[in-house]
Amino acid sequence: MPKRKIIEIDRKKCNGCGECITACAEGALELDEEGKAVLVREIYCDGLGACLDVCPTGALKVVEKDTVSYNAEAAYEHVQKTRGKGAAQKVHGFSSGQKPSECEGGCPGLKAFSFDRDSDSPSESQKINSELSQWPIQLHLISPAAPYLKNSRLLIAGDCTAFSMGGFHSELLKGKKLIIACPKLDNTGPYVDKLAALFKNHNIQSLTVATMIVPCCSGLELMVEEALEKSGEKIPLEKIKIGIEGKVKESFSK
Repeated sequence: MPKRKIIEIDRKKCNGCGECITACAEGALELDEEGKAVLVREIYCDGLGACLDVCPTGALKVVEKDTVSYNAEAAYEHVQKTRGKGAAQKVHGFSSGQKPSECEGGCPGLKAFSFDRDSDSPSESQKINSELSQWPIQLHLISPAAPYLKNSRLLIAGDCTAFSMGGFHSELLKGKKLIIACPKLDNTGPYVDKLAALFKNHNIQSLTVATMIVPCCSGLELMVEEALEKSGEKIPLEKIKIGIEGKVKESFSK
């Protein structure tokens, strides 16, 4: 069986509120006879952790373990039977008018489409200057002891964000140091420990996590939150989600 990310539930912390069940579009969670949240079947859990933010007791976390792969089509059929067709259309891997198995790659982040842009080129005076103030920027290449991170405001961004958002430098990066990573394509095994060490060693003033709104990118948020908890540091955290067309869709702090 492959090793992948999946939800783990601490029964002692679970208070049976059921918020996670509502938040899980794939129908992977339910309350058992003791009123505790349990996984219905592991093939229904996509491991992206949409349920984590709504749990009031911190009973849920994402872990890596050897288990069966997420099956989008099985989740679709399960939700359609238990919640109806409308709810099934929200399953990770569903594309309007198609079952998940028919979607390209089975993931909304891989769905191909285009949109119109204003083709007018900016004048010389309108060209945007880079706000990048350090190198390297890829998380695999950054040392947790890098001196330029000391006392910094830090932006941790999904690889695609700067290509999607025209104002990335002026709106997000200005005044911050930058780390980029891709939770889907990178070898993310060392990332949590590296970030935890970085947070602990550098007196980081603030954290901004910018991700694309596609489901796979949410893994970067989860890694940052896990690293923060592991470091024991209390750093103000802002989360920003960017739509495919390059506009900020969600922004909140915690």
